[in-house]
Amino acid sequence: MRKRTRVAVVTVASGLALGLLCAPANAEPSPGSPGLGDPIYKGAGNGGYDVEHYGIRLAYQPSTDELSGHTTIRATATQDLSQFNLDFALKVTSVRVGDAPAAFRVDPADKTELVVTPSRPVQKDRPFEVVVAYADVPSQVQVDGVQVWHRTATGGLSVGQPLSAETWYPSNDHPSDKATYDVSVAVPDGTTALSNGILSGRAHERPGWTRWSWRAGQPMTSYLAFIALGRFEYHEGASPRGLPYYTAYDESLGERLPIAKQTIERTPEVTDFLATKFGAYPFDSIGGVATSGFGFAIENQTRSVYGTSFWDRPNPDWVVAHEQAHQWFGDSVSPANWSEMWLNEGFATYAEWLWSEHNGRGTAAELADAFYARYPADDPFWQLVLSPGTKLFAAAVYERGAMTLHALRTEVGDDAFFRILQTWHLSKRGANATTAEFVAHAERVSRKPLDALFKQWLSTPAKPPVGPNGSATTSVAAPAVVADMAKLHQHLAAHRH
Repeated sequence: MRKRTRVAVVTVASGLALGLLCAPANAEPSPGSPGLGDPIYKGAGNGGYDVEHYGIRLAYQPSTDELSGHTTIRATATQDLSQFNLDFALKVTSVRVGDAPAAFRVDPADKTELVVTPSRPVQKDRPFEVVVAYADVPSQVQVDGVQVWHRTATGGLSVGQPLSAETWYPSNDHPSDKATYDVSVAVPDGTTALSNGILSGRAHERPGWTRWSWRAGQPMTSYLAFIALGRFEYHEGASPRGLPYYTAYDESLGERLPIAKQTIERTPEVTDFLATKFGAYPFDSIGGVATSGFGFAIENQTRSVYGTSFWDRPNPDWVVAHEQAHQWFGDSVSPANWSEMWLNEGFATYAEWLWSEHNGRGTAAELADAFYARYPADDPFWQLVLSPGTKLFAAAVYERGAMTLHALRTEVGDDAFFRILQTWHLSKRGANATTAEFVAHAERVSRKPLDALFKQWLSTPAKPPVGPNGSATTSVAAPAVVADMAKLHQHLAAHRH
C-alpha cells in the first residue's frame, strides 16, 4: 500500500505504577471495538477507553522528513479490556501498557489500526497509561488513501480533517473523545516547531537542536491537534485583549507573504467582532500560521493554519472570519460524530456573512437570499440532507447550513437568535453536540416550536418553497461577493477526505 525507508517505533508506558491493570477473577475482559460506528467514518475512533491527555515528545529532521519520538496516552477504561486499538499509520516497534511490555500488531485489513494486547487486562473505570515511540518518514504514509502529511520546501506539517492524527501520533481519532495535550518537538536550529495552545518552553536540547514545547490545556479533538515544522517568520506577543498571540509565516510564500501577513494580523480584530455575536472567545491563546505545501485552510484549535489559495482573493479576510468562528463552533463545541458537520461549517459560513455585513460588503439577509437564488430547485445542491449528514464538505454543508441559521434568525428575531448562539456555546463549551440538542436549545430559548423549520432546511431533499428571509422573492447581493465566497468554500473543502 505504501513504501517506507525507515521503521517507526511506538512505545506505550504507564507512569501510574498503581497496579490498576489487574482485573478481578470474576471479570470477563473483552477487546474494545476497532471503531465507534460513526455514521460516515465507521472505523474512526476506538471503543473501550476515554483519553484524558496526550503527551507527545518528538524530534524532526527537515532534510529527510524523518519523525521520531514517543507519545504517552493517559486514559480510563470504559470496560474490562483484554485488548484495545489505537489509530496510527506509522510502524510500531514496542508498546508498553502500565509497567509492562504489551503485545501489538497492525490489523492487516486496516493499516491504521494498531491492536494492543496488554500483559494483564485493564480493569473498567481505572486509569491507565500507554507510551508509544516511533520513527518514520510520514510523507510516505497515506491514511484512507489520502496523503495527510504535507511536505514543504523547508519541512513538513500534519493538518487535515477528518483523519490527520495518524501520521504523527497514536490516538483515539474521533471528535467525541476530547483530551488535553502537551506537544514537544526538537528541530535543528533555525527551524520552527509550531503546535496548539501556549508555548511552554523553548530550549537548546543538544548542539544544533532546539526543543519547542506547547501546552493545550483545554479539551481538544484529535484532528484539531497539529504540528507545523519548517522555516517560518515567527512572532509571539499579546493580543490587544492580553491573550498570548502567536503568528508564523512560511518564508517560501514569496510574493504571497505580505498579503498573508496583513490578513492574518487581523485575527484579533475578527475575533473581537465575533465575540460580540457568539460570546467570549473560548481559549487561552490566539494566532495563525501561513504555510506552503497545500491550498486549503483549517481551524486548528487556537491557531488556524492557512494554505496558499486565499492570498490572491479580493477579500481574503473572509477566511479568517470563517476559521475563527470555528474556534467557537467546531473546536469548543464539537460535533458528536461526523454526520453533524453542518454544526461546524454552517455556523462558520454564517460568520462570513456577519463579517461581510460588519464591513459593508453585503448584509447577512442579502447573502442568504443570494445563495438561495444561486441554486435552482432542480440543482443537486438541494438533494443533500444535512441532518443526518452523509457528506462532510459538500457546498450545501456550508451554504445551506448558513441559510438554515438565517431562516432561524428570520423566524425568532435578532435578540432571540443571538441569545440562542451565545447560550448554545456556553451550554456546550468544551463538549460535543448534536443537531437534536441544538434544535431543542433553540426552542427553549426562543419559546417557539421549530421542528418544522429545521426539518425543511436540514432534512428535506428539496429546495424550501420560501427563502431564508421568509419570501419566495429574493434580493441578490453583489454577484462578485457571492462568487468569491463560493470559491472560498471550494478551497476550504478541497483538502478533505
